[in-house]
Amino acid sequence: MEDQPFILVVEDVAHVRDLLELTLRFQGYEVHSVSDGAAALEAVRQRQPALVVTDILMPRLDDYSLAYHLRKNPETREIPSIFISATYVTPEDKAFALALGAAHFVEKPIDTEEFLLIVAEVLAARQRGEKPALDEKAFYEGHRERLETKLRQKSQQAARIQRLIPTLPEQQRKAYEAMLAEVERQREAIREELAQVYEALRNLERNAAP
Repeated sequence: MEDQPFILVVEDVAHVRDLLELTLRFQGYEVHSVSDGAAALEAVRQRQPALVVTDILMPRLDDYSLAYHLRKNPETREIPSIFISATYVTPEDKAFALALGAAHFVEKPIDTEEFLLIVAEVLAARQRGEKPALDEKAFYEGHRERLETKLRQKSQQAARIQRLIPTLPEQQRKAYEAMLAEVERQREAIREELAQVYEALRNLERNAAP
């Protein structure tokens, strides 16, 4: 196992996490997986991976925050990362990911063959530390903008589903109720992360005040 690249997978959805881990293990990689960004930081402290593959929307520290914390630490800033997401897929979302040092961005649903090709290319290229880390204020302001935009989108999506459900035949409602529950789960995760970003910005303003 020592000659196998060690990859850390960070994904809060269990079946997606299992799929990523199984796919990478089948290709011969050594893999460890965790379900949120805070656990990922602890895992990296225990053992540095050759690559981090991480979803963006997660509880307890999303991927943007994870990438920022890894990048500002001299001991971990050279670890390359691949971002995956079904939610943060606009050009602005991708640009912010790349500004944080992501080596690549993969949209869900994941094409397994394309994903493995990207993993192999990133590991072969050793794309490490090519961009300087964003300063703290730029990170939190950019993060706030992405979160606020995504929160509006999720709120609009939830409202559309809520209006639709009463009009559906009984046999279709359960699927849309499950969809609504997932959107509300994502919206709550965004709100929690946004509250932390607001607090960080307030602290920066207080510290900068004369």
